[in-house]
Amino acid sequence: MFLHGNPWHFLGNTLVLYVLGRDIESILGQRHFLYLFLIGAMAGEFGHLFLMPSDALLYGATGGVAAVLIAYATILPEMELIAWRCRFFGPHIKAKHFAYAVAFVSLVMLVVDRHGALIHSAIPGGFAAGWLYVHLLGYGHPSWLQRKLWHRRASTERVERMTAAEFIEHEIDPLLEKISRSGLQSLTRAERRILAQVRGKVR
Repeated sequence: MFLHGNPWHFLGNTLVLYVLGRDIESILGQRHFLYLFLIGAMAGEFGHLFLMPSDALLYGATGGVAAVLIAYATILPEMELIAWRCRFFGPHIKAKHFAYAVAFVSLVMLVVDRHGALIHSAIPGGFAAGWLYVHLLGYGHPSWLQRKLWHRRASTERVERMTAAEFIEHEIDPLLEKISRSGLQSLTRAERRILAQVRGKVR
């Protein structure tokens, strides 16, 4: 997972680590930065194994760099990576746009180039691991899974604070009315789960 395909591959990875890695290390700290890089490198290896045919050879150093890149784009999405303007680049390039471009190119290459010695097949796994790692640390916008877990936790805590009478009034009585109107099959999964809580709450 530290192998490079050619000198340009090595120079490109080194440049990305130098430009983006310094900021990410200062935000996450040395320990988390090291974990981020190593987890991204390993995930890049696994992504290659799952996505590519068995005759494809991976130079896997890009996995760790991809994790650093997506971490940067998640934590500092509006940060401008190019601080100069010229006639070829009118607007500045933001971190999130650069990550989108790299992800798009890697997905295209996964379809076009699937045999021989590869470097791009480590990017999807590195991206996935880096995004997940920084989200677990609390950075970036909450994912749909995090929002769902938070909502379920808040709902559970609200129910635990209720007395048995309050629970029946606010949670059970509306469900009983719905059952009387439309039948038991009209209840959603969440509503059935509330009914299952009745026994424990009454006890």
